[in-house]
Amino acid sequence: MLLSVIIPAYNEEGNVENTARTVGELLSKNSISHELIFVNDGSSDKTWEKLLRMAESSDNIVAVGFSRNFGKESAIFAGLKAAKGDACVVMDCDLQHPPETIIEMVKVWQNNDVDVVEGKKSSRGKESAAYKVFSKLFYKLIKKASGIEMEDASDFKLLDRKAVDALNEMPERLTFFRALSGWVGFKSATVYFDVAPRAVGERKWTTSKLIKYAVNSISSFTSAPLQIVTGCGVVFFIAAVILAVNTLINKITGKALGGFSTVILLQLIIGSVVMFSLGIIGYYISKIYEEIKCRPRYIIDEIVKSKNLSDESKDKRNSE
Repeated sequence: MLLSVIIPAYNEEGNVENTARTVGELLSKNSISHELIFVNDGSSDKTWEKLLRMAESSDNIVAVGFSRNFGKESAIFAGLKAAKGDACVVMDCDLQHPPETIIEMVKVWQNNDVDVVEGKKSSRGKESAAYKVFSKLFYKLIKKASGIEMEDASDFKLLDRKAVDALNEMPERLTFFRALSGWVGFKSATVYFDVAPRAVGERKWTTSKLIKYAVNSISSFTSAPLQIVTGCGVVFFIAAVILAVNTLINKITGKALGGFSTVILLQLIIGSVVMFSLGIIGYYISKIYEEIKCRPRYIIDEIVKSKNLSDESKDKRNSE
């Protein structure tokens, strides 16, 4: 059995060597044949230089370098495409996903008839209260919109080759790996882990990046927000009928009064709802526009492999 461990890296010069050493030693100790696939997501520090040295000095490292920053989702799918293993594990480079949990995942996969082993957080580590509230709200929205349970889910998971091949065959450009790995529908099991403190450096997710990630993930995985437009239309139609009946009654009974301020208020409310609805529709149209252009999810500038993994050590300028 060969296990591929996919590790996206963005400005992780302080972590890549320690992560490779920690994960590699753990897997070797447990007699698990493996390859470590680091995907450099357009880092601006010395991450790529360190990955090159690691690939040349080690015997199980694959270094995939993007031409620029394409995002974590693209890095994950590039790793899945490059993986040769019978199973793949996706984990973060900062060791907040405990490497020891990989061994548990492998045992669950080998001893049970499952194709996906989900890593779920039993504790979320050091997170602000606002972040935790936002996270729970996000997962509730995803569950309500798609029917997939994702509370405390993470990108930390093991996928059988069958599941990896299914994901690699998906042509869509805008992906949400955390949900798609459950959407493929294969048999799954769950293991729980405690989020460890970050080994080196600061987290790369800012508030604005998290909001953008959440919006992109929801829009790429469900069309539920479009139903808000329909809902608003139904609510205002009902309100309009009630108001029309009330107006006719007042007119017939001679109680009709001038309502200039009411008319202006209604126009402002309806106008804001219309603009909000057009914004949602426009956002989905922009995503359709991105998809139909069929630009690649990522562009690979260079792939460097340890010599025993491939006779051809370098493969330049590939794209997917």
